[in-house]
Amino acid sequence: MFSADDHHYMSQALRLAARGLFTTDPNPRVGCVIIKDNEIVGEGWHMRAGQPHAEIAALVRAGERARGGTVYVTLEPCSHHGKTPPCADALIKAGIARVICAQQDPNPEVNGQGIERLRAAGIEVLSGLLSAQAEALNPGFFSRMQRNRPYIRIKTAMSLDGRTALSSGVSQWISGKSARVDVQRWRARSSAIMTGINTVLTDDPALTLRMEVLNMSGEIEHTQSDLIRNPLRIILDSHLKIPLNARLLRLPGDVLIVTSVDDAAKREALSSDNVEVITLPKNTFGRPNLLDLMNVLADAQINEVLVESGHVLTGALLRAQLVDEIILYVAPTLLGESAKGLFELPVLSEMRAKTELVFTDIRAIGPDLRILAKPKYTEVE
Repeated sequence: MFSADDHHYMSQALRLAARGLFTTDPNPRVGCVIIKDNEIVGEGWHMRAGQPHAEIAALVRAGERARGGTVYVTLEPCSHHGKTPPCADALIKAGIARVICAQQDPNPEVNGQGIERLRAAGIEVLSGLLSAQAEALNPGFFSRMQRNRPYIRIKTAMSLDGRTALSSGVSQWISGKSARVDVQRWRARSSAIMTGINTVLTDDPALTLRMEVLNMSGEIEHTQSDLIRNPLRIILDSHLKIPLNARLLRLPGDVLIVTSVDDAAKREALSSDNVEVITLPKNTFGRPNLLDLMNVLADAQINEVLVESGHVLTGALLRAQLVDEIILYVAPTLLGESAKGLFELPVLSEMRAKTELVFTDIRAIGPDLRILAKPKYTEVE
């Protein structure tokens, strides 16, 4: 159904979409290429919510040359009025003859309606070209629209003997400088960074983007650095133990503190223009219910969450089957038997109860290895 040229031009649209990796949140990353007489006459990508969508940027560059052309776009053109007018209407007005999209938009406000509007106007529309690659650019957007929860990544580092911190809790630094640079890329693409209160009390982290490090990684070559913002910082703090002078409370950027106690005095002391405290129902461990938190984050248009925490929170997320991906840096060091492990998980009595993972990528990052893995969550037979 799709030719070699179709694959070539959609691949270019995907490369354009990736230029918005750090800036489009909460919107999806979308790229668009317009072809006329086997020549690219316009191309564009969505840079930021509220700014023109990829199709509009490409149409502006193409001008009158777009008439009769073919559009390759990585997500179905929108059909509703949001912060910008419908892209489907703009394509119809421009006289586009053919549209090929990689993925149907999972947003219920679109979800096939853009395609139907184009077809009703006499435009040939095909869908499904390089769809997996297009969805891989927007795992959080698809997760939020289809599952009403963000895409959850755990980022952790361990020694070769599987330890993440000394018995005292000190973990800086297990991995090397190159790995820490790589982490900034994952932070920059995330809507939020989440940690637990124990990490705050032990490390007093900032959980902010270090733009100078991100620049060093070459990841913002095609992106305006002034469009990149610090992700929301989420602290799970069951008993509101966070100190009022914690570093992350004193730095710019929004903070969400999630608790399971109703301490009005502490809540008032913590709350400010950029700090919000919410109370969620307790789970069986007396901690905020993680499923309720996922719904709260989805309602707040949070697409991707990077979890940087100790073994208690990471274990809880795994037990709740809320982890979509694990980013594991393995350092060529040994920390010894008394050091802390990766996840707080229950003792297993039989091997078939183990949590299975699928490795999706393994590569060297400086002196360390970076392993990407996804849990299988297979049911015990």
